[in-house]
Amino acid sequence: MDILQTITQEFNLKPTHASNIVSLIDEGNTIPFIARYRKEMTGSCDDQVLRELFDRLTYLRNLEKRKEEVVNSITEQGKMTEEIVSALAKAVTLTEVEDIYRPYKQKRKTRASIAIAKGLQPLAELILLQDKTLDIQKESQKFLTDEVTSAEEAIAGAKDVIAEMISDDAATRKKLRNFFFKHGDLVSCYAKGKEAADEAKTYGMYADYREPVCEAKSHRILALNRGEKEEYLKVSIEVDGEFAKRIAAASFLKDGGESSKLVKEAAEDSYERLIAPSVEREVRAQLFEEASEQAIKMFELNLKPLLMQPPVKDKITMGWDPAYRTGCKICVVDGTGKVLDKTVVFPTPPQNKVVEAKKELKALIQKYGVEVISCGNGTASKESEIFIAELIKEIKAETGREVGYVIVNEAGASVYSASALGKEEFPDYDVTARSAVSIARRLQDPLAELIKIDPKSIGVGQYQHDMNEKRLDSALSGVLEDCVNSVGVDLNTASVSLLKFVAGLNSAVAKNIVVYREANGRFKSRKQLLKVPKLGEKAYTQCAGFLRIDGGENILDNTAVHPESYAKAEKLLSLFSYTKEDVKARRIADLKEKIKAYGEERAARETELDRATLNDIVNELIKPGRDIREGLPAPTLRKDVMGIEDLKVGMELTGTVRNVVDFGAFIDIGVHQDGLVHISQITEKYIRHPSEVLKVGQVVQVWVKEVDIKKNRIGLTMKKQPK
Repeated sequence: MDILQTITQEFNLKPTHASNIVSLIDEGNTIPFIARYRKEMTGSCDDQVLRELFDRLTYLRNLEKRKEEVVNSITEQGKMTEEIVSALAKAVTLTEVEDIYRPYKQKRKTRASIAIAKGLQPLAELILLQDKTLDIQKESQKFLTDEVTSAEEAIAGAKDVIAEMISDDAATRKKLRNFFFKHGDLVSCYAKGKEAADEAKTYGMYADYREPVCEAKSHRILALNRGEKEEYLKVSIEVDGEFAKRIAAASFLKDGGESSKLVKEAAEDSYERLIAPSVEREVRAQLFEEASEQAIKMFELNLKPLLMQPPVKDKITMGWDPAYRTGCKICVVDGTGKVLDKTVVFPTPPQNKVVEAKKELKALIQKYGVEVISCGNGTASKESEIFIAELIKEIKAETGREVGYVIVNEAGASVYSASALGKEEFPDYDVTARSAVSIARRLQDPLAELIKIDPKSIGVGQYQHDMNEKRLDSALSGVLEDCVNSVGVDLNTASVSLLKFVAGLNSAVAKNIVVYREANGRFKSRKQLLKVPKLGEKAYTQCAGFLRIDGGENILDNTAVHPESYAKAEKLLSLFSYTKEDVKARRIADLKEKIKAYGEERAARETELDRATLNDIVNELIKPGRDIREGLPAPTLRKDVMGIEDLKVGMELTGTVRNVVDFGAFIDIGVHQDGLVHISQITEKYIRHPSEVLKVGQVVQVWVKEVDIKKNRIGLTMKKQPK
């Protein structure tokens, strides 16, 4: 297989770009570095395409490696043929390679291997010839021994050998696998004795379920697998067994009288005993793998906009971790996230100390000038929200002070609170107080705070805990890396948690950066990074462009301009009579217009820059220290509360997309319970997936379609409703 040609075709790339990408990866360059600083070499491929290409490249190389291993193994056995060589060359998946290798694998003891050990393989081969003139009973007499005492026993052993030969035939397995995929039904029912279990009700829709395998949606496949794993469901694939047996026999059966009858019996035995259980496992494994990949993609799709939510910067924030019996944990942090004060109040049941809580919180808000309250959406958040709405109304009436509140997704806050990192950051705080700090900070800078939490605990995926952990971690680490590097990191304030996701760095080097900073004070120049232990030239090249220094010696250090391009950036400034002081004072807003008038191609040529890098540098010079998240819609500050009982069918509301799943999207409409917009209600046009239209954090107009107060369910539509 020509891997480079395959990748070029599959990703619709120019051959030079595909070759460059593979070379850059092989040289050890990181995906963010390639995407940002090697655009001219890649045709401006973004990080997502580059990661998909990297995964595909890894798969194809593993495929070729496995082919070599199979060739060596079969050759060592002295069984290699031109047909096998040709079949392996044509194989495009690992499954096909394993099918080809199956007959030559070392097997555990089987009925066929026992028959072969008894010398019955020649009889099996004789039967497979299906000669009409052959007297099987007579021929089988020649194979009688102390171990094989009758013709019937000899024939039975020969049939076992034939059954395994049919089972090991790659073409037959491929046909049957396709048959299962195209014509099989995925069916499930309650496992015996589980019908009455309360927990089984979770899987009620799968108690008597049937769906064509080829139509099964990924979220249903994952639900069935989980139900089976928890032993509430019995799941299987059903096919037309008689037709499947004919497929199994087709390549081996001839019109050979008595011999053909034996071959047919062997084929039926092969299907029932060997092929069907194995192929069903393979098909279900593939269904699960594909469903998992879809779930992982959905997780990536939801995680990125969640992490990239605009920070609510420089606002003194009150973090509110709601609870009942143990009280609501309160923490006030300044605009940089530094903790100013903390307390516990009890305005929720069973204590209901509303008056006392209002008095204490009004004092805190007055003392520190709190501008916004960030309330978690967990247990007791509804009661907390009602209290907060009353509190800020009273503050407005009494003092004229405007205070808003936001309900934030607190998923993972408790995980962070109990983590080693949480204990390290706040050794004197209990777990719940740390949660309140996290809830406040995740409003101020979602990326910096959420990066501390295991992505699987952030709560924007589906069935993430059922995924292959290594694959999920790899995918989500990629999202974290892309987000961190696209935003950039302040070298003088970033935590180890944030720094370790910068291209070219790892946990050890990130810790060394923080230790160096603590020992030597603020970084004044990117070049100082080379003094950090274990941070060499290679790592410096990869990471430098993503690390920012605000107020440093060189204004370019506070941009995404890479140090390798500093001289060219300065040449560009000089070409249009600007200096770095002009950049610092933001006096070059008309640089783009000047370049356009001068000629972009000419400017690129004279500064020795490609056009893609030229445009990137211009954007950075015009606005040094820019945060790409600032252009996104900020969280909506609320002043009042609404309950599910206030909703009426047809009511128009503004909501924020909280989570996108295969069957629709969950929308935060300012009620304790998110509403669901089913995929069929997103748009008038046909869409294959909700992600074609929606993403986490997007503000949308919705109409209430149905309200079920008992089940706490809200159905929404995005299709405009008549008034």
